[in-house]
Amino acid sequence: MKKVIGLSVLICVATFAAQEKDRGGARGGGRGPEVGGGHIPARGPAPTAAAPRSQPAPAPPREAQRAPAPAGRQSQPQHGTREPQQAPPPVAQNRINADRQGHPELPHVDARNDQWVGHNGGRDDAHYRMSRPFEHGRFNGGFGPQHAFVLSGGGPQRFWFNNYYWDVAPYDYNIVADWNWAGDQIVIYEDPDHDGWYLAYNSRLGTYAHVEYLGS
Repeated sequence: MKKVIGLSVLICVATFAAQEKDRGGARGGGRGPEVGGGHIPARGPAPTAAAPRSQPAPAPPREAQRAPAPAGRQSQPQHGTREPQQAPPPVAQNRINADRQGHPELPHVDARNDQWVGHNGGRDDAHYRMSRPFEHGRFNGGFGPQHAFVLSGGGPQRFWFNNYYWDVAPYDYNIVADWNWAGDQIVIYEDPDHDGWYLAYNSRLGTYAHVEYLGS
């Protein structure tokens, strides 16, 4: 009798597990995550179509974002007192509206169709205006999924892998806030819209940032 009951329990458990698996497949649970999770896009983004003539007020130049000038003195401080210091203006953050429930409010790649979500600012995006594009030469270490690199150290203002050195566009600092600079895998793609910039894609998180090549 006990053997019959035990066998019945096992059959019920197996049936329940199979049903849950089927439900998971219907919900997409049988596939990998839609953002990140090791997925690498087959190619970079396509060039953005030309934007209309009417544009919002341009963002501060890149140099001003990286090292904002302190405010000038309004009056001379009295003897023995310390002149109050004004904090530099905050740098704008690159955030987007989530295109789908569960997707980040950051530029990312949709693993379902390799869509580069958030890369639609066009060539005139002032956040990526550069006075001397490719000042340190052009990166020739390899692009796309055949060339995955592991970050070896640094941070947004200077990071490296395989003796190649880079920095992140200040407007994209918030995107890389949770990158692991000593272990994450990234892939480099060419940016078809912004001269002097490349796109570094983090396969763990599925997010990407504009980066400048600093040489080797």
